[in-house]
Amino acid sequence: MSQIPQPRNRKVRILATLGPASDTPEMIEKLFIAGADAFRINMSHGEQADKAKLVTAIRALEKKHNRPTTILVDLQGPKLRVGSFAEGKVMLETGRTFTLDDNDVDGDASRVYLPHPEIFAALEEGTRLLLDDGKLVLRVTSVSASRIETRVEVGGALSNRKGLNVPDVVVPVAALTDKDRSDLSFALAQGVDWIAMSFVQRPEDVAEGRKLIGGKAALLAKIEKPAAINRLEEILELADAVMVARGDLGVELPPEEVPPLQKRIVSTARRMGRPVVVATQMLESMITSPSPTRAEVSDVATAIYDGADAIMLSAETAAGDWPIEAVSIMDRIAKQVETDPDYYARVHFTETRPDATTADALAASSSAIAQTVDTSAIICFTSSGSTARRIARERPSVPILVLTPHEETARRVGLLWGVFAVHTRDIGSFEEMVAKGKRMALRYNLGQAGARLIMLAGVPFGTPGSTNVLHVVRLTGDELKK
Repeated sequence: MSQIPQPRNRKVRILATLGPASDTPEMIEKLFIAGADAFRINMSHGEQADKAKLVTAIRALEKKHNRPTTILVDLQGPKLRVGSFAEGKVMLETGRTFTLDDNDVDGDASRVYLPHPEIFAALEEGTRLLLDDGKLVLRVTSVSASRIETRVEVGGALSNRKGLNVPDVVVPVAALTDKDRSDLSFALAQGVDWIAMSFVQRPEDVAEGRKLIGGKAALLAKIEKPAAINRLEEILELADAVMVARGDLGVELPPEEVPPLQKRIVSTARRMGRPVVVATQMLESMITSPSPTRAEVSDVATAIYDGADAIMLSAETAAGDWPIEAVSIMDRIAKQVETDPDYYARVHFTETRPDATTADALAASSSAIAQTVDTSAIICFTSSGSTARRIARERPSVPILVLTPHEETARRVGLLWGVFAVHTRDIGSFEEMVAKGKRMALRYNLGQAGARLIMLAGVPFGTPGSTNVLHVVRLTGDELKK
């Protein structure tokens, strides 16, 4: 008989990135045991065949531990880069002029090839250009169809193929490159649960992604461009979830602007009922150190207090020297924060008014009942996972047990705050709902004799989007004997 998994004693989810430091089945299992709830596969590095091995290892882990496990594939997105230099590297001096042009020959200290013709048309005088992750800053003085003349505002060394950021305008570049389309087809064929889209600037980018995904996975929009902030709600309307990608935001914006934006994105996503992931440099020092800085611990705690659904580790687990320790300390930080008596008051600082639907009203009511009456868990019977998302949006004070007949649903809800999902047979009647809910609560240690449970489901059973039943029951302790 397979083991019965138990819910983690933690509401926020931990998303761990896999890479050279964690690409074996043994390491993936160690990360899972340390506290990783979901795994990110980054398509910016490596070959598809290697990524397929990671998916296979995670699915084997899922079967071994009898626990639905979430896989997120992160598409690279378009990367804007300058060309090469005759000497491999040049020094740009502050105050000097520097030209980017359409001449495909090696550059020097005065010019370089820019292989992105669409950028020329988007720029205007005064636009900033950032090179090498923002280390160098250029200001456009004039632009034509073939040349961009700039003045160097912040100089430094510039080498071959370094990245270019254009923070001040919407760049007319498709969010999905040919590589992304190939990687997307691969990911969907592998049966992954979430697709993360990079370089999202406008809702049309998300709409294109949704069309290509065709419902075979959920879509997460990464907010890493300032242009996306201006249309945040429109993007969220179309996306299934959102990520605060602080790395690129920190390149294109002054660093002091990123924390307020993080809070704005998190609160907007929560109000709109979309899961939100906070990512990048959360425990950056643990790439080389076995323990984090106090500032990093505070940063992780802030995201948890703000009510993020998930917090993500990037290079810490993908390429760092201490991947297991990074997951473990993040798990410990989360548990400590969530035991703070003020935690729920802080989480509910963001007001999440229910939409004008029966399902949203019942989800909000379940949270209110759990707060008013001594309750041990909310049990949600769902086909599509939408009811689970609605309940998680309310950040209830008790665990959310999600029972679904669809394995893909059990995996997708793994990014939701407070959710523990179980793949199980469907129910066919009200009586069966009550009996099964009680048995499952006892099996997963979510209630003892005398405890109350809140159950949500839709009648007729098995119909997606039909949540219309809220029922409060009391455990007797005899349910497992039946």
